[in-house]
Amino acid sequence: MITILQWTTLAICAMIAIARIPSALRGRNRSLFYIFALMTLAILLSIEAPYVAIDQALGGINLTNLLLRFVIFGAIYFVGVRITKGFGATNAYRLITGRTGMLALAVLSALVVVVFLLMDTAGSSAGLVTVSGKDHRNGVLVEYYGAAGRAYPAFVSLVLFPAMVRAARSRLPLLVRVAAGLLAVGGLSIALTLFFPVVPPELGSLRFIVNYTAVLCFVIGLALIWAARIRQDKRAGIGTSFTEK
Repeated sequence: MITILQWTTLAICAMIAIARIPSALRGRNRSLFYIFALMTLAILLSIEAPYVAIDQALGGINLTNLLLRFVIFGAIYFVGVRITKGFGATNAYRLITGRTGMLALAVLSALVVVVFLLMDTAGSSAGLVTVSGKDHRNGVLVEYYGAAGRAYPAFVSLVLFPAMVRAARSRLPLLVRVAAGLLAVGGLSIALTLFFPVVPPELGSLRFIVNYTAVLCFVIGLALIWAARIRQDKRAGIGTSFTEK
C-alpha cells in the first residue's frame, strides 16, 4: 500500500509539473512550476529504490537524505509564498518571507547540517533506518535530525493554516474553497509530523500516510487553484490554453 501511495503521488506531481513547463518557459506563474518540480523531486528521493541508486552515485553516505531535506525546505517556502500572495494573507506572507521566517529557515538549515555531520552516515539507507540502528548515539541523532527537518515545514504550515481556514469558509468560488480546505488539511498533516517521535514503531506506517496525505493535499489544492484561474479567464473571454496558465 505504501509503495503504491508513493509511486501514485510521484506520478501525479510529475504530470502536473510537466503540464506547467510551457507556462514556465513563457515566464507565467513560474513559482507553480518550481513547487511541482520540487515536490516531484522530493517524492522521488523519498522512495527507496531511486534513493539508494542516487545515494550510491553520491558516495553512499546518505547525502541524498540531506539533499531531500533542503528540497522540501525549498518546496514549502515556495508554497508559502504562492499561497499567501494568492489569498492576500499579508501577515502570513510577512512571517514567512520576513526576518522571522528567514531566521527560522537559516537556524533550522544549519541545525540539519550540523546534526547530519555528527552522525555516522555510511551506508545508503532511505529514512536513515540503517544509520539509526548502528548504536544508541546514532539513533538519538537521527531523531534530532528528523525533528529539525520537520520543524521548518511545520512552521510554514502553521502560519498558512488560519488563512486557509478563512478562505475555505468564505464566499470565494467553490473550486477555490475546496482548494483552501485541502491546503488546510495538508498544513495540519505537516504540523502533525512534529509528533512522529512519540509514534510507536508498530504504527510506523502512519508516518508515510501523514506525509503523503500532506503532499497530495498540497498538490491537488494548488492544481484546483490553477483550474479555478483557467475557468475564470475563460468566462472572461481570455483565450489561453490549459497549460498557459
